[in-house]
Amino acid sequence: MADTGPDLEPEDRRRVVLKDVAALAGVSVKTVSNVVNGYVHVTPATRARVEAAIRELNYRPNLSARNLRQGRSGVIALAVPELDIPYFAELARLVVAAAEERSLTVLVDQTGGDRAREQLVAEGIRAHLIDGLIFSPLALTGEDLAARTDDTPMVLLGERIHHGPADHVVVRNVEAAREATLHLARLGRRRVAAIGAQDHPAAGTARLRLAGYREALAAAGLPADDGLVAPVAAYHRADGARAMARLLDRADPPDAVFCFNDLLALGALRTLLERGVDVPGDIAVAGFDDIEDGRYATPTLTTVAPDKEQLARRAVELLAERMAGAAPAAREIHVPHRLVVRESTAGRPARPAPDPAAAGRTS
Repeated sequence: MADTGPDLEPEDRRRVVLKDVAALAGVSVKTVSNVVNGYVHVTPATRARVEAAIRELNYRPNLSARNLRQGRSGVIALAVPELDIPYFAELARLVVAAAEERSLTVLVDQTGGDRAREQLVAEGIRAHLIDGLIFSPLALTGEDLAARTDDTPMVLLGERIHHGPADHVVVRNVEAAREATLHLARLGRRRVAAIGAQDHPAAGTARLRLAGYREALAAAGLPADDGLVAPVAAYHRADGARAMARLLDRADPPDAVFCFNDLLALGALRTLLERGVDVPGDIAVAGFDDIEDGRYATPTLTTVAPDKEQLARRAVELLAERMAGAAPAAREIHVPHRLVVRESTAGRPARPAPDPAAAGRTS
């Protein structure tokens, strides 16, 4: 029996290559390459023939070889402050999904909002591994990022840096907070509190949402009472629970509260339950982020819902453009949001009264 050598495989196990697809479709290898890479200058009939051959042969592009030829790794990074905050976990999942559509792999990093760690991320500690970076900084400033020496393409998320040196995808936080607070005021609530104020330099989210809260009070003709603004150290459930307890201990507690994220609101709901306070009868509660937990809380949570899917998709899209060499001026993209009204402000829907006549009927 002849020795075929170690490098040969049985015909049915051999990797399908462009030449195989071209032979089946009756076109050139270049035409197959154009279809695979999404070039538009291919006739619909030819494209359909090539795509049919790709499906029949189960052809899969050799992305490693393609990226090597293009000088790319096919990997991008997503750096966020905390992965155990559901908003960032949900956003990471959506970024991964959007990147997969472009055959990109996502390397996820957690910075903890630490300045030194964020500096390492910004200065390309993994520059040899990644083609681009989606970055949500808390500690770094626009000046820090403008001074970076690494030229890896970057897109910014979050509220820390506006109109900075890189493309930025963000929610209109002032408008969204204003809408949530006005919703509470329109329910007839007159003492609307806020949970989530922060005064440290990295508190971009807090400043914007506090501004929207105050704008809403003014628009509703309600007095601004600083005693109803509860500061927090972080945006976790325990911080919301403690802040709500302080507000309840006042001689004149609120009848509504706007929390600057849903985790704060979930903590506040727990305190209200423990104190025997009816929600929304005594105090209405609204949050921000529309995390999945809020849809299953008791009561379900009214919240501002940013379009997280569009935020992730636009971030990946802008980064892909930069990676391809597009170099327009830095862009700031705002994604839409909506107010989702649930039981924590609207109450539970009334159950229909039982029909006595129906009770006596049989099927």
